[in-house]
Amino acid sequence: MKHSNSLMETLAREARLGRISRRSFLSTATAAGLTASAATTLWSSEAHAQTPKRGGTFRWGIHDGNTSDTHDPGKYLSRQQIYVAHQHRSYLTLIEPDNSLGPDLATDWQATPDAAQWTFKLNENASFHSGKPVTSKDVIASLNHHRGEDSTSAAKSLLTDVEDITADGDHAVVISLSRGNADLPWLMTDYHLAICPANDDGTIDWQSGDGSGPFRIDDGEFGVQFSLSRHDGWHLEGPYFDKVEIVLLNDPNARQAALVSGDVDAVSLVELKTLSLLERRPDILVDNVPSGAAITMPMHCDTAPFDDVNVRNALKLAIDREEIIEKISFGAATIGNDFHLAPVQPYWPEEIEQRQYDPDQAKSLLKKAGHENLEVNVSTADSLFSGAVDMCVLFAEQAKKAGIKVNVIREPNDGYYSEVWLKKPFCAVSWGARPTPDVMFSLAYKDDAAWNESRWQNKRFNELLLQAKAELDDAKRGEMYQEMCGLMRDDGGTILPFFNNFVYARNSRVKHGENLAASWECDGARAPSRWWFSD
Repeated sequence: MKHSNSLMETLAREARLGRISRRSFLSTATAAGLTASAATTLWSSEAHAQTPKRGGTFRWGIHDGNTSDTHDPGKYLSRQQIYVAHQHRSYLTLIEPDNSLGPDLATDWQATPDAAQWTFKLNENASFHSGKPVTSKDVIASLNHHRGEDSTSAAKSLLTDVEDITADGDHAVVISLSRGNADLPWLMTDYHLAICPANDDGTIDWQSGDGSGPFRIDDGEFGVQFSLSRHDGWHLEGPYFDKVEIVLLNDPNARQAALVSGDVDAVSLVELKTLSLLERRPDILVDNVPSGAAITMPMHCDTAPFDDVNVRNALKLAIDREEIIEKISFGAATIGNDFHLAPVQPYWPEEIEQRQYDPDQAKSLLKKAGHENLEVNVSTADSLFSGAVDMCVLFAEQAKKAGIKVNVIREPNDGYYSEVWLKKPFCAVSWGARPTPDVMFSLAYKDDAAWNESRWQNKRFNELLLQAKAELDDAKRGEMYQEMCGLMRDDGGTILPFFNNFVYARNSRVKHGENLAASWECDGARAPSRWWFSD
């Protein structure tokens, strides 16, 4: 009994600190001898007495931002832009903490039987920070910002099937497609598709930073800091904080030091090398969330030597993913197989054989390609993810056994995504999770996608992409995605070492709900509007 009492005290303490879920708490408590009703009562009275409280300024230290960032949603790229956007702007739909699809500006959505026409009903209580109500006109202009021949938006490829967007009164929008798309409501969560105020000429006012999100921007400068305050006209639950300070801290040591010293209340990315030490601190809580976020190493398929599939596959065989996960991610990752679909995501093709580290086979492929003693440069930067530079250095060591010399180029943090990614032929990249395979494949692997980072062109892949988009039979759709993943693995230009967990941390007085969205770090980038202080 003494052991059980001690265990109950430990469970209650861990639950109060947010370190254990309700399901785990109840399971352990009943296994220790408590009845189900007693365990539930204990959870409610002691462990889960965490009613969200209003008040305070939430100081959030984030990674990955640049002085060149902008409020133009078509150009959103860095975490700084994404995080700020999720505070001051709204979307039609959003990812809930349990990773389901939920309402944002749209309260309801319905499709025709062929999924070629969707109607989104808008929340009539939604308003911009300027006081202007959100209407169909704003939604139409915001989505059209990413469409048309003159659009330079990275989300243009996501909306290529949209033929027309019309208003059905002030609070309903009808989206007509050239072919069915069962994922369209999920697509509307893409961080580029933020809803901005419409101008009279059908364009949008993105320059002012006006939005209809949970917080309004009071002051800010990209690459430095943003100050925001609660929008009392917010149309959903929360937010609970009065104000939010978003501070850019690209350097991982500076970011972690700021959390430990109390200069910030939470950080978006933890230095994995010191994770175990951080977890020992009673005043710090670490959230470690498996996700569909990925680390990729794209090779430009139209640039020598990567224009030879044998060279691409040799490099894929020359990387020891398990060692990288052990030494770089410290186990906080899931092994990748060179296709952009994670085990936590729908339609993951478990039947595809896992690629193994095989330097001898890599040598054979290089000999076949006439590229023995291959030498390549790979670009990376500290701000990409925890251990980004170390990963590339370790890869260079692993590749030596295949006779490959990999020169690791350490690029500046500021401007990496504007000056390196999509421009240099081989680099490391950090991708956030996308809700469905269609969204990810359309963004980064479709032949004409603005973010086709490997410049890969595969006719069969693009045929399947169009077919799967409109396929309402789940089993058939799964078969198509499996074939597409096989094409990525064996012909594509992307090495995908692993899917990284979202590992972030907060002061113990910062509380959140039982679930955490796995779409972005810090509860789907919505920590400021979903979390609260305990006192």
